Amino acid sequence: MSDSLSALTAAIDRADSATDLTDAVQALADACLVEAVPTLVEALSYNNPGAAVAAVDGLITLGEPAVAGLLEQLDLNNYTARSWAIRALAGIGDPRGLVTLLGAATADISMSVRRAAARGLGAMKWHWFPSNLLEIAQAEALDSLLFVAQSDEEWVVRYAAVVGLESLSTALPNTHAGWRQQIQVQLADQIARDESWAVRARSLQAQQYLREEVPLKQEVVLQEQPHSPSYAADWEQILDKLYKRKVVERSVLSEGDPAKYRQLLSTVSLG
Repeated sequence: MSDSLSALTAAIDRADSATDLTDAVQALADACLVEAVPTLVEALSYNNPGAAVAAVDGLITLGEPAVAGLLEQLDLNNYTARSWAIRALAGIGDPRGLVTLLGAATADISMSVRRAAARGLGAMKWHWFPSNLLEIAQAEALDSLLFVAQSDEEWVVRYAAVVGLESLSTALPNTHAGWRQQIQVQLADQIARDESWAVRARSLQAQQYLREEVPLKQEVVLQEQPHSPSYAADWEQILDKLYKRKVVERSVLSEGDPAKYRQLLSTVSLG
């Protein structure tokens, strides 16, 4: 352990008030040390929202090196820590967090977690996905975001889904014009029917942006994009979980049944 990391973690151990703990975690996050990932992940489980927010921001800044530790956190029984971990995964956008975000956006009990997951689904680092995984991943993200926009009871979550749909649309290759059309239809429906004026206004903004300011994208050439340094085994595991998700969707409950998404959360591993 470096002297800098040792001093920063010692400050966390010495903290004897909520404010001191928040400040100490913030200092560790600001240091941007990969070696600090385990301590920052541990901070997600503290009963201190300020420290958790600082840790989430630090983990998002560190990015890909933080993902493995965050996924391990999802296996624990501390729901509060899990919810913060999901927020961090949403901010990072690593493909290994995709299945977690799909479940969280459609089924988590916390409004703030669903909101973060919905935004995260639209802003995944799609250029990190290999070609054999990209299409199914984007299809699942689209289905989940459409469901959230149509069905979530909280306007802030539907708002986040609109933001996610806008981001996803800009990332779709030209071969998926039909998916772009689905997004435009959903935005038009939100404008006409959503009970929240905020959601209506954001949908109109997204509709205009996608129609007028975003030119048709050239076909994405994945081999020219910088891929995640994840190992091949990670891709195989992600693809396996997505296929399991599809099996559950098709065989357990009927299409359009909201209970389907609750069951997905319990039957598909969140890691």
